[in-house]
Amino acid sequence: MANNGRTIILSIHQPRYSIYRLFDSLTLLVNGKQVYHGPAQSALEYFSDIGYTCEPHNNPADFFLDIINGDSTAVALSGMDKEDSDSVSMSRRGIEDKLVEEYRNCDYFKQTKAELERIIQGKQMTTTAPSRTITYNTSFLTQFRWVLKRTFRNLMLNPQTSFAQVGVTLFLALVVGAIFFDVQEDQSGMQNRFGALFFIVVNQCFGSLSSAELFISERKIFVHEYISGYYRLSVYFLCKILSDIITLRTIPAFVFSSVAYFMIGLKPTVEAFFLFMFTVALVAYTATAMALAISADQTVVAIANIFMTIACVFMMIFAGLLVNLPSIVSWLAWLKYLSIPRYGLSALQINEFYGLKFCQGLNSSVVPPGLS
Repeated sequence: MANNGRTIILSIHQPRYSIYRLFDSLTLLVNGKQVYHGPAQSALEYFSDIGYTCEPHNNPADFFLDIINGDSTAVALSGMDKEDSDSVSMSRRGIEDKLVEEYRNCDYFKQTKAELERIIQGKQMTTTAPSRTITYNTSFLTQFRWVLKRTFRNLMLNPQTSFAQVGVTLFLALVVGAIFFDVQEDQSGMQNRFGALFFIVVNQCFGSLSSAELFISERKIFVHEYISGYYRLSVYFLCKILSDIITLRTIPAFVFSSVAYFMIGLKPTVEAFFLFMFTVALVAYTATAMALAISADQTVVAIANIFMTIACVFMMIFAGLLVNLPSIVSWLAWLKYLSIPRYGLSALQINEFYGLKFCQGLNSSVVPPGLS
């Protein structure tokens, strides 16, 4: 491939001397500073001239690494082997400065500088970095198919997350169903219905906090793959949203609704049940969207969880059950429009209470004779 004009880039770790002899040129860096650039076969002679002599039978590649790291035998023989850690650090900085200074005073540096000046001569120099345009070799649908496939495969390789989410949801559904079991159409049943619906909505909001790490945990991988042109930003976002909504939001919402709805004894109609399930799922989707919006600006999951918990607590207060919303002062009343539980609780209350008749024996009236 190299003979056909291809440029080959490879990494060789600790090359032996027979491989080192094949190198044409050698460049050595110390903390980003160039300390040598020139013919590889002349490097030993150069370092010998500045006071660093390679021992017999020592590999030149290892010798150069020892020099730039400040721990070579040649350096140790200079009288720095009995110093403490602070002095060793100072000595290494002194070695680095010496290597840089010696290289900038040698002929190799002057030749390299002259060659660079010749290359850039006559070319227009720009002070600002050119903008980089990311190009893609595959279509949107191809990227979407493969990224979605990889995302679901990662979920299958780590099924504990999905199973744990469904397991916890099932446990909470059984607990809620046992606490509010078989509500009646009386005064206590009305109170229990309010409490059950409120808990269900709030539970969906707090349960969506687990989506905080969806973008944070893979931020570095995404940035690397995105700037490399592997896939579009929209592709990654849609695949992550779909995988999280289907496996961690929709399935648990359906499981919770199927168990808790009938144990509590809510309105026994098909229409009311599916509307209840749909509302619970929408609350989970909306809370997940809020969690993703908050976590997208954070790099630490714990910080994102703090912000989301504070937001959920304020939304829970303005849901309409803990405080009478019309009694709130006007300069705080607008916060109720930002409350996700308020919309979910209102929908569930309308779905449940519409058409029910409570305490029918106490609401009867008798028409006096002569008025009928």
